[in-house]
Amino acid sequence: MADNNHIVVLFDGVCNLCNSTVQFIIRRDPSGIFRFASLQSVYAQTLLKQLGIPSNQLYSIIVVENGVAYQKSDAVLKIVRHLSGAWSLFAVFRIVPKFIRDAFYTGVARYRYRVFGKKEECMIPTPELKARFID
Repeated sequence: MADNNHIVVLFDGVCNLCNSTVQFIIRRDPSGIFRFASLQSVYAQTLLKQLGIPSNQLYSIIVVENGVAYQKSDAVLKIVRHLSGAWSLFAVFRIVPKFIRDAFYTGVARYRYRVFGKKEECMIPTPELKARFID
């Protein structure tokens, strides 16, 4: 279970793009503030219900920070703000109107399986990364 000192990232566990994104975040999160759970997990389904988010919406990465859920481009901007290196500079895209950012996000999400592929089952973290994942 995650605590308030961590930011929870809920991701589509069978999506190759989403799994690559999780690996990207882990490599740029040396302080370990992010915790991850597949949207297909019992934990994520319970959390989504608590937050009032339909649990059948597996189209978006969802970031939960201090009990507040961020979806689509807002979730991405929350993530980049906390990454090491110059990645935090991408937070400047917050000035782009949300409807434009979300339209771009939705376009990528719509074709993610076709372009990047899909796994038959959720990824299994390596033993050294297991502590970063919530069951």
